[in-house]
Amino acid sequence: MPEVRASIRDEIGTLREYETVYILKPDTAQDEISQMNARVRQILESMGGKLLDLDNWGKRKLAYEIKKQLKGIYMYWRYLAPSGVVEEVQRNLRMLDAVIRYYTVRIGENIVPDTRTSAVDDARFTAAAEVRPDEEEIVTGAAEREEYDDEFGEPNMDEEV
Repeated sequence: MPEVRASIRDEIGTLREYETVYILKPDTAQDEISQMNARVRQILESMGGKLLDLDNWGKRKLAYEIKKQLKGIYMYWRYLAPSGVVEEVQRNLRMLDAVIRYYTVRIGENIVPDTRTSAVDDARFTAAAEVRPDEEEIVTGAAEREEYDDEFGEPNMDEEV
């Protein structure tokens, strides 16, 4: 009987690269976002994945109403993971009430983890949980009128307000 060979994508030591975007309710508290991020990170790391990038895209208007929400907080994750991790991440996101939508795309296969570096340190991980006002809240005066740095959401001290 001929030997059955596994696909290169299932070879030990190679991972797939994924992007996951999930949308949270706009009134989600910062500590709740931080807990969700920690939960997803723990799943990735415990199952042999590697976090490459994490970003909070902020509160944005949705293209259409989702679960009675017109706005949402967008979280972006890019990571390396073996098979099965995406299913576990999505299973956990499905159980969280604050998550109104999620989507994962595979963007690469057969990647050796040592060739990719992570852009996420503790400061960036913490900054990704910060809740920032959206443009509409700033314009209407519903939020404090501070100029924000786009990359990390911290007040920009270079410009006078």
